[in-house]
Amino acid sequence: MVNLTSQRFAIATIENTGASAEIALELSQIAEQLRRCTVQVRSRGGGGGSGTIWNSQGLIITNAHVAPFDRAIVELWDGRVIEAIRTDIDSRQDLAALQVEATDLPAVTVGDSKALRVGELVLAVGNPLGLVGALTTGIIHATDATEDFSTQRWVKADIRLAPGNSGGLLADARGRAIAINTMIANGLALAIPSKRVERFLKRDRPLSLGVTLRPVLFRLENQRVLGLLVLEVAPGSLATSVSLQMGDVLIAVGGESFHTPEDLLSILKYAEPGKPLMLEFLRSGRRCYAIASAPQDTIEPTFPEVKSA
Repeated sequence: MVNLTSQRFAIATIENTGASAEIALELSQIAEQLRRCTVQVRSRGGGGGSGTIWNSQGLIITNAHVAPFDRAIVELWDGRVIEAIRTDIDSRQDLAALQVEATDLPAVTVGDSKALRVGELVLAVGNPLGLVGALTTGIIHATDATEDFSTQRWVKADIRLAPGNSGGLLADARGRAIAINTMIANGLALAIPSKRVERFLKRDRPLSLGVTLRPVLFRLENQRVLGLLVLEVAPGSLATSVSLQMGDVLIAVGGESFHTPEDLLSILKYAEPGKPLMLEFLRSGRRCYAIASAPQDTIEPTFPEVKSA
């Protein structure tokens, strides 16, 4: 007598095992591709971490804290060691771009970080604790998230990272780069979204207000605040379009306050031309708000003198 139930169960088990094997093989192939796109970055003084090959012409993305100097040493997946020149850095966003003299490098396929969903499978590749090309898996915990210590938006993942993962790749299940791993907070990995990395690379013409400013320190609602006193407004500028006046004190732009005068420049670098931008300022001691649609050719703010009062 044949037990059809057992027979059907056996067939289903074989089919499921085959599917699992295919998935495992596909993930293994994706992992190998990602490892080839990941490099070790070493800087003077023994510091370092990981980097991600962003294009085949030698552009490598890493964290600013991984590449604090103008040169670094990069080791590729095949063991080649090359000197890299840092071509750009933004310490506020913790991003740096390195360039090596090499072509036809295996580069990542950049994915859309805005399309991420909570619970989605992700893979992290890096060089934690000296382990070259180590890979871990996890899931997306949150997208477009913030932390108490920063106004920056992060991709949060429930995935294991360790020292040395900084600057390495966070990829989706198809192997597309969706973020750059940066740090761990409250047991979760924080990574810079790929959309922000792309804006970092395309910031040749940063958005500007067209004002001359002077930093001033004052108390606001029992807190010590850094403001930017408007000394001059350029005709036809973004500041003019929202009637910003000499004597106004900027206290926030795009919802972000200032810790240093340079923070304004950094905020404007990542503002999208044509997208509404919120300005918060004080006029005669009264808090005011204005929303501007930024033109493409606004004038960069200047700081002719640095004083505090």
